[in-house]
Amino acid sequence: MIHKKILEEHKLTEEEYERIVELIGKEPNITELGIFSLMWSEHCSYKSSKAHLQKLPVTGENVIQGPGENAGIIDIGEGLAAVFKIESHNHPSFIEPYQGAATGVGGILRDIFTMGARPIALMDALRFGPLSLPKNKTITEGIISGIAGYGNCMGVPTVGGDVYFNECYSLNPLVNAFCLGICEKDKIFYAKAEGEGNPVLYVGSKTGRDGIHGATMASAEFGEDLEEKRPNVQVGDPFKEKLLLEACLEVMNKNLIIGIQDMGAAGLTCSTTEMASNAKSGIEINLDLIPQREEGMTPYEIMLSESQERMLLVAKKETVKEVQEIYAKWDLDAVIVGQVTSDQRLKVIFEGITVVDIPVQAVVDMCPLYHRESKVPAYLESQTKLDPIPPPEDYNGTLKKLLSSPTIADKQWVFRQYDHMVQINTALLPGADASVLRLKNKKFALAMTLDGNSLYTYLDPKTGGKIAVAEACRNLACVGAHPVGVTNCLNFGNPEKPEIMWQFQEAIEGIAAACRTFNIPVTGGNVSFYNETEGLSIHPTPVLGIVGLLRDVDKSCSPGFKNTGDVIFLIGKNKDEIGGSEYLKFIWDMEKGQPPQIDLQTEKQVHKVCIEAIAKGLLHSAHDISEGGLAVCIAECAFLGDNRLGCTLHLKDRIRSDALLFGESQSRIIVTAKPENKDALVKIAQGQNVPIEEIGTTGGKNMTVYHNQKKIIDLPVQKSYTTWKQAIPDHFKAR
Repeated sequence: MIHKKILEEHKLTEEEYERIVELIGKEPNITELGIFSLMWSEHCSYKSSKAHLQKLPVTGENVIQGPGENAGIIDIGEGLAAVFKIESHNHPSFIEPYQGAATGVGGILRDIFTMGARPIALMDALRFGPLSLPKNKTITEGIISGIAGYGNCMGVPTVGGDVYFNECYSLNPLVNAFCLGICEKDKIFYAKAEGEGNPVLYVGSKTGRDGIHGATMASAEFGEDLEEKRPNVQVGDPFKEKLLLEACLEVMNKNLIIGIQDMGAAGLTCSTTEMASNAKSGIEINLDLIPQREEGMTPYEIMLSESQERMLLVAKKETVKEVQEIYAKWDLDAVIVGQVTSDQRLKVIFEGITVVDIPVQAVVDMCPLYHRESKVPAYLESQTKLDPIPPPEDYNGTLKKLLSSPTIADKQWVFRQYDHMVQINTALLPGADASVLRLKNKKFALAMTLDGNSLYTYLDPKTGGKIAVAEACRNLACVGAHPVGVTNCLNFGNPEKPEIMWQFQEAIEGIAAACRTFNIPVTGGNVSFYNETEGLSIHPTPVLGIVGLLRDVDKSCSPGFKNTGDVIFLIGKNKDEIGGSEYLKFIWDMEKGQPPQIDLQTEKQVHKVCIEAIAKGLLHSAHDISEGGLAVCIAECAFLGDNRLGCTLHLKDRIRSDALLFGESQSRIIVTAKPENKDALVKIAQGQNVPIEEIGTTGGKNMTVYHNQKKIIDLPVQKSYTTWKQAIPDHFKAR
């Protein structure tokens, strides 16, 4: 038996090793062990999560491809399909922030164009520790620069995302990259190795020693040996990837290949075994033919390398020459390295010797599935209890302070580093509730958004999962789009700990319930476990990327106030809920209480009202109430308008003023309309049985709020805007 220390280095248990021996009928050599280590890692096999992921709805009348491929695909009509996926690159981004984030972008782009789609937009969900710590500043700066550097060079716009700050991310930043592409629905390609004797080609960059055991690293907690893990982080070259993208799309457009798979996590190991498994075939490759940029690489290193900008494809014998000519035109290697076989085995030759000979199915499909123990975390009993707090003495000061929270404050310091207008499809600039993307020569458009509040999920995982879906759909509704498909990135701690597993199970239940209510399929995603360092776990952080369809791009709606004298309406209902709010977190330094509760059917009806009102041209603006509550929402509406109009609100709710202003009750949207459109808007809301209330008017230079006839807020818009705009340290604003 292989030494126990070697198994530990490969993150395999003794029981898993015994299963490997049984499946392949022999003791594996070190290269074969490495292959199983990668493919049986949590990152690749989903061995702790698969049983629970089956609860998610994955089918629908417009689903072309659900989970199991590089990306999900939804039919959006007129012969087109939307291709989208979200992936995490958390661990690499902590070790090497710039390259970790950059290669995360590169990987998600390859997931999209591997399917035959041209990427049209990127988004990122980022989670950082407080910027008061120098280490967090360095990590934050490196990650954002890495995202910008790769996406900008690729010519794919980064059109939005979200950024949250919390102490739990100081040792575990999260980088979740979301990409959307478009293809003709009759020109979709899959990861399959079909046709015995067909040549297998390696295309793209040369293989080096970077990224070895990257997938295994992403499937374990971090300790104090971070510097030793630096070689596990890949090094990206966006200019090479741009060439690869164009070359791949050209051979696809000419229908010259049978199947294609990118070499992302697990590199050559993943692409060979998964392509063969998908086609119920086998693959034989000769490592002597693999283009290499370093001397003396072993079979182990070549098979486990996660060097970037590489693809494996299967071509027809009669088209190989043309395929190679196209890649040569783009200055890329395209080398025949093997062939498809019919024996359902992976065979690897090195220097004339067979160094790997194992059943494909054993590697891909026979990893043990775990039903981990789960139990309610001990912290919940105390964390969900909230002792009474006194109301603020100064509501003006409280709102100004809340506007300076890094989570709430202006994010232009992030998105100004991204090219969000390249391809000239961006119809709504970053800062809106969702991004809207034109489709050339089409009246309809696509919208996309990201969302996920980890504090809600920490305090109530099931409710947090529901709200993550609901708020993302609400963001789409605010621009006039209805949701058509979901991809999720589920970031959690160590699943071997029962408390973490309980958080995960509950969050899945909430996500599944919300997706069923909104009738949207989950087409794929990513589970990122082991987000722990030195025993400290992140808050459970499910991030939902949702794609929506807007029937008329010219009718999209934005959040900023437009005209003096418009009527301000609240769609939905204010409630006395303050638990889990940014107000409690940032003002009172408390992560406590019950998070806001949600009725999914009510939420769905609220969205219908907003979407219908936008479609009928009744609204000038729409903005959902989320972090910071009603007061922050109104302030953002003032800040995001071209003229920075003020407003006057008269609120009559019989709840305490701080809960009314800063509570984060769900299913609420602030909209504005011309006075002559009031009756039509109210009629739509009444038709959906949704509460709607006229709460004020736009105009002036101040934000003024009365509660039960008492003035509680009166702030100049421009000064408040400056607070919101300049909250992030000058260290970042100077860039």
